[in-house]
Amino acid sequence: MQRRHFLAALPAVSASAALPRAFAQGKAPVPLKFTLDYRVTAQTAPFFVALHKGYYRDEGLEVSIDVGSGSVASITRVASGAYQLGLGDISALAEFQAQNPATARVQAVYQYYNRAPFAIIGRRDRGVTAEFSSLKGKKVAAAAVESTRRVWPLVAQRQGLPADLFAWSTTEFSARDNVMVRGDVDAATYFHDSAVSLFARMPAEQLSVLRYTDAGVHLYGNAILASSALLAEQPALVAGFLRASNRAIAECLAQPSLAVAAVRQREPILDEKLELARWAITAQYLAAPDTRRHGLGDIDPQLLAQQAEQVGQAFGLKSAPSAEALFNRSLLPPLAARMVRT
Repeated sequence: MQRRHFLAALPAVSASAALPRAFAQGKAPVPLKFTLDYRVTAQTAPFFVALHKGYYRDEGLEVSIDVGSGSVASITRVASGAYQLGLGDISALAEFQAQNPATARVQAVYQYYNRAPFAIIGRRDRGVTAEFSSLKGKKVAAAAVESTRRVWPLVAQRQGLPADLFAWSTTEFSARDNVMVRGDVDAATYFHDSAVSLFARMPAEQLSVLRYTDAGVHLYGNAILASSALLAEQPALVAGFLRASNRAIAECLAQPSLAVAAVRQREPILDEKLELARWAITAQYLAAPDTRRHGLGDIDPQLLAQQAEQVGQAFGLKSAPSAEALFNRSLLPPLAARMVRT
């Protein structure tokens, strides 16, 4: 989709509303580097909506968005100073803070996935059903370092199953669809919304989707992360980024076509139908049931503290960080702006 067509499809705004605040104040926008957790898809479409519709510039920001190499790598990118902001897994952040107690912390500032979209997807012709117990003796593909694999012991414990119920087959992210289609493995771990590429190659009736949330494991997933330096020195920039991003998230939830148009602006080769299906799944995890109470982007401190303790046990950490250390709630947009209206 060409840029002029994308912009033409967006709701009209007044000239005064469209004028970036930084320009109105006669100041140049401040550059910020933001890293995704992975490649460009509808999973992270709101950030591109905010970029293309000028929401970041309205906040006086010149945001650049780069692809990532995993939700764990995003943490080290932000911690190193290479990026000021990123999208990364909050369980992995708990591990990072526990292992680096003397260094400047990276903190979560907005909970993107209100529930982690962790799932194991299995082939029904290999005996994988809707029950986690059906994975007994199976071969499950997963990347060497990924949270879906690493928090499996929490699912096993919740379900009363042994942690070694099945055998892991270490597989690159990009190869999981292929090993599933070929039948090299019986199942594979996925972010649920990442599995639409597999769904496009194998009919739904041939697959069983075992969601970790269905196992009674309620974990927060990827969050927007900020460097401690940025939080300490320029918190207003973080607050502006969150206002712009939250605005776009709310719009994408209300109008999914915006999400697809934005990512296809960045990656024109993306399939529109596939990305609509992907966003439909993503939206379920962004606007999980408890966002009706505390709004998008926020967390229940007690639930996050529980997650940190559970992750500490699963990852073999000596201690677990507190919910306050993991998550800085002070810069969230007002609750009224974060309420789900779909």
